[in-house]
Amino acid sequence: MNAKHGAGTTGRAAPARKVAAEVLAAVRDDDAYANLLLPARIAQANLSTEDAALATELTYGTLRMQGRYDRIIRLAANREVDAIDPVVLDVLRLGVHQLLATRIPPHAAVGDTVALAPRRATGFVNGVLRTVARSTPDEWDARVTEDLSGDAKLAAEYSHPEWVVDALRRGLDADGRVEELEELLAADNVAPAVSLVALPGLVEVAEIGEPGVIAPTAVRALGGDPAAVPAVAAGTARVQDEGSQLAALILSRAREVTPGERWLDMCAGPGGKAALLVAEARLGGAELVANELIPARAGLVRRALAVFKPAPQVVEGDAARFATTDPGGFDRILLDAPCTGLGALRRRPEARWRKRPADIPGLVALQTRLLDAAVAALAPGGLLAYVTCSPHPDETRAAVARVLKRHPGLTAVDTRAVAATIATSDLGPGVGPAVQLWPHTHGTDAMFVQLLSKVDA
Repeated sequence: MNAKHGAGTTGRAAPARKVAAEVLAAVRDDDAYANLLLPARIAQANLSTEDAALATELTYGTLRMQGRYDRIIRLAANREVDAIDPVVLDVLRLGVHQLLATRIPPHAAVGDTVALAPRRATGFVNGVLRTVARSTPDEWDARVTEDLSGDAKLAAEYSHPEWVVDALRRGLDADGRVEELEELLAADNVAPAVSLVALPGLVEVAEIGEPGVIAPTAVRALGGDPAAVPAVAAGTARVQDEGSQLAALILSRAREVTPGERWLDMCAGPGGKAALLVAEARLGGAELVANELIPARAGLVRRALAVFKPAPQVVEGDAARFATTDPGGFDRILLDAPCTGLGALRRRPEARWRKRPADIPGLVALQTRLLDAAVAALAPGGLLAYVTCSPHPDETRAAVARVLKRHPGLTAVDTRAVAATIATSDLGPGVGPAVQLWPHTHGTDAMFVQLLSKVDA
């Protein structure tokens, strides 16, 4: 184990807690993604099913509630968390989560967590956790929200940065749902259900299991390791959020496919939407080109598309180049744009602490550049799907308004009407013409989808 990831601990910690602590340290020090690293660490440690479940709960629960726990630790330790050694702080967060959010007996939560701490800090960790254990979760909630109001109180109560609370409020307001803010914040702190996608033409939903809720290609995962599902092992199905599935299907099923169409996925990594689009394209006689800027992610796309024979074309490079290399060359384009990811906080809990308001202008500039390139690469009469996994207004409705203003030959398609013909359940109220999905109402990531069409010359 890397020294900065916890060397000097007592060595008596239970395996599940060790794995959780290692992942928290890697998220902190290396900007690792917990959803990618945790399964690998669980496999390396050869954890039992029970210990794997515990490691997962400890990791994700601690990351989600980190802001709330830091407020509690500050009060219990009587010092600012910035003054606490980061390794020790990780251990304290794990301990507080066990004490306030699990059924683990307090003596076990304290004892096993102290075993994780560096030797020099065991007394400190023991004292802080015993202080936390003397009060109930409700009593701690009252203390951390005392004298707070508005977004500051919601941020403390639901463990979101205050600027994220504001962004989500504005996103809900733009969709006519501002009164649902607390429901959304609460939903962000609940582990998402696992869903599978059955790739059309390769496997049927009924061959795998029960249908999903919104996407016609979705299958409910009923527990256990998805890799054990035969279709997943064969590559004809894979884990994918229903919102992501619906976003891809809105592009592929907005109208009938004409044989010979060329499709482009501009930012294809890691390949989930690209796989669904390839399946849809080939059923209609179209072909898709998948592009990815980062070579490692392009490798993931190739793996995701390996089930198709012959293999679809996967290319690497800046997607903006298609404006000059293939002007007007594609009949359908998916721009799943790089964004803040505020719509996937259930799935990537560390993102709420990693992103900053200062990130927004750079992302908006990138989204603008890619949208302009997509418009240039779109054939007359073609369809462009602008998709983000963020409900932030600057990345969604404002981005669409700006591109429509810059390109008079572009029109906004009634995407809600298109989605209504595809979705297997009512999407409910919302402000068109865009589709905005929400974790608390649809059970999906907060995907934003707007179809745009180029006037046929």
